[in-house]
Amino acid sequence: MSGRDAGGSRYLYDPFDAANARIEANERVLEERWQALTFRLEAIETAIERLERRLWLAVFGVVSVILAQGINELIQMSSGG
Repeated sequence: MSGRDAGGSRYLYDPFDAANARIEANERVLEERWQALTFRLEAIETAIERLERRLWLAVFGVVSVILAQGINELIQMSSGG
């Protein structure tokens, strides 16, 4: 009489493939890590885009101040300065 004929759970007699289970667990962990990394990278990209917009706004502000001062000087010179 073999062990299988005695009854009970098949998990008592079938070999457990530990290597395959370990590989599957590692794949799940790597997938979760990849998703977390993607989420963080998207957040960083969003922050960089906001920073870039602010920097361009500052550059345009400085250029507009310089142009306004230049135009003011031209007006003063032409009005008899």
